[in-house]
Formats: sequence, C-alpha cells, structure tokens
Amino acid sequence: MIPPVHEDEGHVSRPRYTLIDTEHGHAWGNCVEVAGLFANPQRGTYELFGWVPSGDLRGWIGSRVWLVPEDEELGPWLLMDAESPGRLPKMDSLILTGLDDYEGPPEGHTGPLRVHDGRRWLGSCREFTRILPPGETAPPLVLRGLTPGERLRTALARGTRRALDLEEAALEIRDDRGVPLTERMLWTRISAWRPSSYGTDLIDLELEGRLFTPVPAYAWPVWQRWLAGPPDTLGAWATFDTRHRGAWLDLVRERCCQHVHRDRPAGHAYALDGRYVTDVPGLYLALGEAVNGPGGYFGGCLDALNDCLLGSFGYTAPANLLWRDAETARAHLSDTLTPDGRPYDLFAEVLEVLAAGAMHVTLA
Repeated sequence: MIPPVHEDEGHVSRPRYTLIDTEHGHAWGNCVEVAGLFANPQRGTYELFGWVPSGDLRGWIGSRVWLVPEDEELGPWLLMDAESPGRLPKMDSLILTGLDDYEGPPEGHTGPLRVHDGRRWLGSCREFTRILPPGETAPPLVLRGLTPGERLRTALARGTRRALDLEEAALEIRDDRGVPLTERMLWTRISAWRPSSYGTDLIDLELEGRLFTPVPAYAWPVWQRWLAGPPDTLGAWATFDTRHRGAWLDLVRERCCQHVHRDRPAGHAYALDGRYVTDVPGLYLALGEAVNGPGGYFGGCLDALNDCLLGSFGYTAPANLLWRDAETARAHLSDTLTPDGRPYDLFAEVLEVLAAGAMHVTLA
C-alpha cells in the first residue's frame, strides 16, 4: 500500500503543494495532501529464451540494465529499474521487467542478446520476446484540501470544457519548513471537484493523470526523509541501497534546480568522505556533499560533473579536494561497462574530469 502524502495528524501548517499555471505564473491553488503522487508505474516484460546466466538473478536487478544485441550494427537499449522473479520453472527462459527508455529495442529485432547492469555481465539469451504493459486508464491526481485561487474559482464556475483545461501546469512541492524541494510537470484538465473534509471553503480537485508521471512507490522512504527538511549531517543517504540512493540523487538534483548556489572562492579546500562510495549514486552523492555540504549536488553523471566544474554550482576553479578512503571507490567503480559492454574505469574517468576542471585531487 502506498502511504498518502499529507501533513502530520492534528497539525495544521503551511500548504505543501501549489498548483502553478506555468504559462502565466499564477497559482491555481494550494493544498496539504496529494493522492496519486506516488504509484507503481506500468512495467514492460521481456522473456529471454535460452537464458545462460552469469549468476542467480532474482528481485531487483538494477536501476540501469543494458540489453546488447550480438549484431554489432544494432545499438544497445536501456531497461530502467529492472526486476526479475528468476527463471521460469522447468524452462530455460528468464523473465525481466522494467521501464524501457524512449528508444526501446531495435524495431523487429528479437534475437541474441547479452545483458549487463553497468558493472557485470548478467547473462545471455538466444532470442527474446517483448510484452508491452496493457493500456490502462491512468488514475487521477487528487489535490485534497485545496484552497482555490480566484482564477480557479472562475474556471470552476464556468464549468466549460475549455475553462477546465489547465493545459501545462506544475505541482510545486515544499518541505515542512516551507523551502522548495521539487516540482512535477503535468499537462492536465480538471475532471471533477467536490467539497473537502479538510475544512470549509476547501475542495478536493481531481485532475486527469494521463500525461502525469508519478513518483515510483519505492522512493517513498527517501521522500519522507526529505519532506521533513534537508539533511543536516553528511552521509544521511549511506544506509540506503543502490535503488534508494538513486532516488535520493534524483531529489538532490531536482532540489538543486530550485535554489541558487553561492560559489566558494578559488583555492578552496574540499574534503570527500569516501567510505560509502560503493556504487554510482553514492559516488555523486559524496561529491555533492564534499562541495556543497549535506544534501548538496555536484553532478549525477560525467557530463553533469563537467558542467558543475564550469561554475555556478558552488565551485570556482582552481581548488583542492582531499578524497578520503578513495580505495573504496577504486574497488567498486574501476571495473565498469559502457552501454555497449566495453570495459572502462569510471573511477579513473572521474579523476580525469575533476583534473580537467582544475580540481586538484589528493587520494587518501
């Protein structure tokens, strides 16, 4: 069961959610609870026939799993947040589910594949079939206890199809301290509204969810931590597994877009706590905190790291970085794979990008 997202019982505070008209900048209204913000997305299914495993696959496989055709003229494609119940009983096939990226498999291709998760080869198959998720009606997004703005009151009073079409909107989300956390974009129209049990003059506003992408349900523990306010200590993410660290990094990146950074002067000395850099999200979370403190952002991939080194993300070149316990990252990130399966050293690549950005790194 996905928990509702609401304020503490018996505690009335500032509204957490504001629905914004992105074209004109005005607020349609604000509320204290949103139903439908978290959901389990529809997942596609692959059955891999003649599966030859490199290890036992069961449960969550990885946030980024690459399917690489043996035909080198065809490019690999990405399956995000991949899971598997394991091999089918008395059969040689493996079931793999996940979210296809925007490309998906090459058109018409069903045959031999190798599969890896960015760190190791998981296995291979002689052919596969792809089962798309069923076309289901998207559940609505319900803003409960909404205080409607004047423009929304006018639209509801008119009640015409055109008046109820909100077109592009943004759901702005603040933490319990009232500080902007993130936002969710949606293209929607009002499908229903009714008096709210939250109080007089408040309504529950129902929006079509057809073009809204909900937050994955598994991310709720991470969001729950951030909705209480940003972390005030380093490494608050360290006890999470890779899947939840990825959700933490997503929020850190999104929150960064809501705030302006003050660049430190050139020559600043930074320190990175490398004890928990055991995966890719951990790498960028540790870098972000080294430069910008608890919950800080400083890139989520090599290209983004390079952009951050150019300035406006808390850093001014040149500077110095003391990377403590660097051997942890070297042990976990030196043997990695490109999308097409070529081996490369992510740890070394990060050091090269930092050096090119005039971040002088000392490994300890």
